Amino acid sequence: MRNFEEITIKQVQEGYLSGEFSCEELVKWYLERIEKFNFQGPELRAMITVNPNALEEARRMDEYVKEHHALMGAMHGVPTILKDNFDTKDMETTAGSIALKGWRPPDDAFVTERLRKAGAVFLGKSNLHEFAIWGETISSILGQTLNPYDLTRTPGGSSGGTGAAIASNMGLAGLGTDTINSIRSPSSANSLVGIRPTLGLVSRTGIVPYSLTQDTAGPICRTVEDAARTLAVIAGYDPQDDETAWSAGHVKGSYADSLREDGLKGKRIGVLESLFGKEKVNESTNQVVRTALKAFVEQGAVLIPVKDNIDQVYLSNEVSVHLDDFRHDLDSYLQKLPKDWKIHSMKEILEQGLYHPFSKENMEDAMTREVGSLSYLKKLRNQKLMAKKIMNIMAENNLDAMVYPHQQQLVCKVGDHQLQRNGVLCSSIGFPSICVPAGFAPSEHAPIGVPVGMEIMGRPWTESLLIEIAYGFEQHTHFRKEPVL
Repeated sequence: MRNFEEITIKQVQEGYLSGEFSCEELVKWYLERIEKFNFQGPELRAMITVNPNALEEARRMDEYVKEHHALMGAMHGVPTILKDNFDTKDMETTAGSIALKGWRPPDDAFVTERLRKAGAVFLGKSNLHEFAIWGETISSILGQTLNPYDLTRTPGGSSGGTGAAIASNMGLAGLGTDTINSIRSPSSANSLVGIRPTLGLVSRTGIVPYSLTQDTAGPICRTVEDAARTLAVIAGYDPQDDETAWSAGHVKGSYADSLREDGLKGKRIGVLESLFGKEKVNESTNQVVRTALKAFVEQGAVLIPVKDNIDQVYLSNEVSVHLDDFRHDLDSYLQKLPKDWKIHSMKEILEQGLYHPFSKENMEDAMTREVGSLSYLKKLRNQKLMAKKIMNIMAENNLDAMVYPHQQQLVCKVGDHQLQRNGVLCSSIGFPSICVPAGFAPSEHAPIGVPVGMEIMGRPWTESLLIEIAYGFEQHTHFRKEPVL
């Protein structure tokens, strides 16, 4: 059988149309990879569910090409992995919790349906940090997912199952959600490209919520082009998600025009110095990102140091409302479950012990918080003030984008907590950003090093510009490497 490692969406669809290989052949290859690496070999534990109908769906894609000599849609025959908090009418949706084990929603999430109609073939559902509430990807449904580059480390999170699976070539395109860091964290930790879109560009309908003030969904892929292609399919207005009304006039039918090899030429890029760590533990990450930044200059961009103090700890504690929203918004989903379901609230999950011990502290904290409280309203005000501050920084310096390490230190070891993640900046103010591979830092248990990701952020609705910058950077550097397994 042909080796499909690191193949792209474009290459796959060209192969289908030319008859070089079939969708069934490709899906079989990915299913064998899942079998080989998920619970055997390195035991990555990235996948919760494998779609029993994947091969049948692949055959339908092949029949369509034979009959029409064309593709069904933009994601025709693309083997896709969904984080297990996207509703799927043909597979369980557990959100990583034994409280939802066995739950099969009656309908697809809006994003799931968009992908299905565009021809995506779902390989299955990936592990996540339980209810997507933190960054280590450990759940009561599957346990700890491992980082394929360093099996002693976590894969980031909360979308770490998607990250580990796509990095180790268990699927072609992946979907994650992002409330604080959760698309960009596993992208950084697994040498991948992850896009957190402007809040409102992508619907949240049918996604188990964490904080609807900050929740969004986006692609996790091996290349900028694949991420851009996937984003184009899932973006757009959904009448069931009012937030998406803001996207009217900002949605691109295709982001292909942004895939320019000279995408860095003439761009003014701010280097957000305050988001680089100042401790010894930060040195390896800083070195990787500083070296990667040379590519911007080599390709005609202008780097402008930005000295304004953007404090990651302040953002997490006084700007982000993730834990403030958590109980209220999760309960809104749980209350819609069938009357005979075992739980309908976070309170009942805690009372019945239906959680991983790692999640207990966060859920108990969330139970003490109230949407609409004085502290909550202060945080919403701080979000507006921070958004204005970032817009002013970019205006004063005439910037196209700003860059910084996604995480100030390497992704954490299994059993530890993620620290110093910078993704909270964009998530707390609703701005878009892309995380791209910036290189690798040496580590004892990592054969080729631990991946380090660089985040590129921009003003709202500038996904096309960010993709242009990210693509130009990627095409010049090619930092992405697959893990040694």
